[in-house]
Amino acid sequence: MPCACHSLNLTLCDMAKSSKQAITFFGIIQRIYVLFSRSTKRWKILLDNLPKGTKLTRKPLSNTRWESRIKSVQPIRYQTIHVRSALKELEETSTDDPAAVSDAQSLVSALENFETLVGMVIWHDVLFFVNMVSQHMQEKMVCIDATIKHIQGVISYFQKYR
Repeated sequence: MPCACHSLNLTLCDMAKSSKQAITFFGIIQRIYVLFSRSTKRWKILLDNLPKGTKLTRKPLSNTRWESRIKSVQPIRYQTIHVRSALKELEETSTDDPAAVSDAQSLVSALENFETLVGMVIWHDVLFFVNMVSQHMQEKMVCIDATIKHIQGVISYFQKYR
């Protein structure tokens, strides 16, 4: 029988796979990281446009470890304007790479899309809350009563969020 934390990951995985909007949203996040991580020059453009101290990871999104997605979504959610600026700069400076220019243009449009912006806020909130519960459930000394309360808290959170 899988542990509760693993079951929570599987539930989120199934939830995101059944939603066209979630697939599109995480595809956009993945495309942003892939575009910038293809070269150190592009990564530098991204970092130069972000406020000092912003942490980004070059790791691709995981299909099974959903709590790790918060690390990918959070910087983009809170630095959307800066990521958009980096994409615009990449669009203007990558004259030798038409594919990069096209990708940057497409991603700028995606980041300006209302549905993407709302999805970013919603997914960040959901992932942040689930990550807190998941971390608690992975502690060495976990009490069944506390675990049940956390799971009930997740259910309540989703009901209120709707």
